[in-house]
Amino acid sequence: MRHAEEVTFGGSGLDRAAELRGDIPALAALMQAPETRTVLLWRGKVLMSQDGSGLCRLPLDHPVLAEARGEPLFLGREDSGAIFSHDISGWEPEGEAPGEGGFLDSTEQAHPACPGAHFVELRALLTQLTPRDAELGATARALFGWHQSHGFCARCGTKSDVFMAGWQRICPSCGAHHFPRTDPVVIMLITRGNACLLGRSPGWPEGMFSCLAGFVEPGETLEAAVRREVVEEAGIKVGAVRYLASQPWPFPASLMIGCHGEAESDEIEIDPNEIETARWVSREELAAAFDGSNPGLQPARRGSIANFLLRNWLADRLD
Repeated sequence: MRHAEEVTFGGSGLDRAAELRGDIPALAALMQAPETRTVLLWRGKVLMSQDGSGLCRLPLDHPVLAEARGEPLFLGREDSGAIFSHDISGWEPEGEAPGEGGFLDSTEQAHPACPGAHFVELRALLTQLTPRDAELGATARALFGWHQSHGFCARCGTKSDVFMAGWQRICPSCGAHHFPRTDPVVIMLITRGNACLLGRSPGWPEGMFSCLAGFVEPGETLEAAVRREVVEEAGIKVGAVRYLASQPWPFPASLMIGCHGEAESDEIEIDPNEIETARWVSREELAAAFDGSNPGLQPARRGSIANFLLRNWLADRLD
């Protein structure tokens, strides 16, 4: 798909400088360099400039970093210098408590040491971030999330140590090496003639529909995963399947693998344990939903790969 990397989190060509991750003297020098910057996270949210200029890049002597817990992560190099990331999730904001649960946490938090900036949920920024800011934010969020949930050795249970500038954990007891986890998820644009198959999950905003999706199972190809998930969720048999585009989705650690599948049946039979409902939506209905003239249908949010696939299908740009 020629437009594949235009999707949010699709990549910006960041130099991840993997050769430096195990070079302790080089990393120490980078952390002393005046041009080096860090992006700041708090409970999965990224620090954004209040003026809308993007992701905040703080110098490593910024006073807020005194509240960082754990080690900084090395994200890579930009033209202006090295980029790290710090996490200050131990900070407790005064006043309004952060939102929890629901479809999206829309609350924002301001740290007193960072005037003119606020912590924002990445999913609320899908259409606002530059490709570089999106890649940095997604990478930092996914990495910190992995460290938070994988602090102990999966082989022997001993607390593991951070190595390779945050890109590896090693067990001091049994020596096992652990690497950041990414879970493959197929997300399917299923079409039959002039219509596509959309479904919705419980708890989504009223009227919102999206492409069906599901985790790839061990020993399964992407094509097989597409066919299995669509049958399980909607009872639709799928024939030809092809890959279209992918999107890192750090909520918490998925890689959304966008595929196009051609339906061989059209009678929907949902599994209520999987989805709330599903329906066939014509091109005309979907186009009206995108332009706001079909209030009963709200497509997946702009910036998601589902929205990206649907828009490209409408524009005949899947090739």
